[in-house]
Amino acid sequence: MKIAFVGKGGSGKTTLASLFLRHLAAETPTPPLLGIDADINQHLAAALGAADDHTQPTLGEHLTAIKDHLRGDNPLVHSAADMIKTTPPGRGSRLIGIDDDNPLYARFVRRVDGVRLAATGPFAESDLGVSCYHSKVGAVELLLNHMVDGAGEYAVVDMTAGADSFASGLFTRFDVTFLVCEPTLRSVGVYRQYLDYARDFDVRVAVVGNKVIDADDVAFLRQHVGADLLTWIGRSDHVRAAERGDIRPVERLEPANREALRAMRALVDGVEQDWPKFHRQTVEFHLRNASAWANGRAGRDLAEQVDPGFVPGPVSLAG
Repeated sequence: MKIAFVGKGGSGKTTLASLFLRHLAAETPTPPLLGIDADINQHLAAALGAADDHTQPTLGEHLTAIKDHLRGDNPLVHSAADMIKTTPPGRGSRLIGIDDDNPLYARFVRRVDGVRLAATGPFAESDLGVSCYHSKVGAVELLLNHMVDGAGEYAVVDMTAGADSFASGLFTRFDVTFLVCEPTLRSVGVYRQYLDYARDFDVRVAVVGNKVIDADDVAFLRQHVGADLLTWIGRSDHVRAAERGDIRPVERLEPANREALRAMRALVDGVEQDWPKFHRQTVEFHLRNASAWANGRAGRDLAEQVDPGFVPGPVSLAG
């Protein structure tokens, strides 16, 4: 399953993404698991407990290498330069799994406290005034477009704050989107904005309350998000310690908060993947980007990259 964590800046989405990843990593047996940091702040490694000397190769700086691998022998994609962030897979493309043995993971994935992690990389000084962060996040979109995952497998993505993910089709790449919401009007406002943008795309959103102190906070969230409220994380000495750099074993998380993580996994495990819809939306956003800007840059109609006889799925990866 492909899972996103989104929310207002400061809502705690990186904290919850790290808790969810560490919860899954502590299960027996540990499921196939991949974390991806796609937030401009790049704090997921630290939240997972990375050492001060941890080094993480970044996806955003090596987009050409990623494109070259994924396009494989697809005759509809002429070169890495011909490939944009929305280019869909087709016959001849290289599809990837959650934890398969492929050159991209060998190059870009590192293990942090039992969690395999990839990262887009931060916004560099050389980017200032000449590019936007979405150019780096495009690497994540390409990976997810070419990723074939199955039940009991988890790709967990810490997304950019607010509604920034709507700058591309990335917001449709997930089986479940966990929207982290504090019991405040500003956080609820981001929730409403997200739902407004996602309404026409059949995006499955579940709200996870965070920084919940008492029953009034729960009542506030229920009043404003209704049935979308799945669960919530309450006051946590475990989380406060982590924010000071004291990363404790997830088994020591407060029982009620650990139960919230179990509820989140149960929701994910109950979702049935819809590969035709997933690919249909891949194609839709590719055609939008092609006509809006990419055809002019490529000098040809990139709608020709769409393979009409191809739909990804476990069979495609096996083949």
